[in-house]
Amino acid sequence: MKVINSLRDISLLQINEKEVLVIACDSAGGIGEKKYDQIKVSNKILGKYTVKVPLMEVMSIGAEIISVIDNLAVEYNPTGKEIIAGIKENLKLINSAELLNGSTEENIKTVQTALGVTVIGKTTLEKLKKYTFSNKNNIIAAAGLPLVGENLIKYKSKAVNFKKFLKLKELDYINQFLPVGSKGILYEAKILAKENNYDFELINNKLDLVKSAGPASVILLSLKEKKFSKLKDEIDLPLNKIGKLV
Repeated sequence: MKVINSLRDISLLQINEKEVLVIACDSAGGIGEKKYDQIKVSNKILGKYTVKVPLMEVMSIGAEIISVIDNLAVEYNPTGKEIIAGIKENLKLINSAELLNGSTEENIKTVQTALGVTVIGKTTLEKLKKYTFSNKNNIIAAAGLPLVGENLIKYKSKAVNFKKFLKLKELDYINQFLPVGSKGILYEAKILAKENNYDFELINNKLDLVKSAGPASVILLSLKEKKFSKLKDEIDLPLNKIGKLV
């Protein structure tokens, strides 16, 4: 088994001459329905949002999901059961609910919600190369707005959810996808440029490029500039040009 270096928040393990395992994870704490949670949100929504991040990270480089693991630092009934229902709601969109495994805390009473989710996928070296390549002079567009905490719930229609991500994946003129998390849009845009051995040329816009995008409320897209108007017509999300690969 060979480790393949990646600039993204994923682990790549080459398991034979052709295939690669892709591993991504995410966590959440202090968010939920328990007494000492700082952000009050339903457990089901918490499950949906937390699993969405590693699912998007793994699928953004063309991998097929083969396993999903939830580590829930809460009791199974009712909190864990409700979180799992949210996780499965997203997994059902890709017919993968049966791939879920995990654990809950049954020995200690908890007063604050915490969980971690790991997603494992499998791809080929050929597909990995395809999904980590963009043409020079492609533009980088940000779909969705950087939102976190209560603002994410309030303005959820302006954030990327898993269903909208899957629709984006169907568009064959998008070269690359890169979810944005707590490090912000600018950081991830530079990662995308570096992944291609290009420089990133910033385009003036009104977005806060360093603000956290929470659980991937934004996804960066690499495409030819002439396709931008078409993309804007085809998606139900705020769309902004961020920069260009030069």
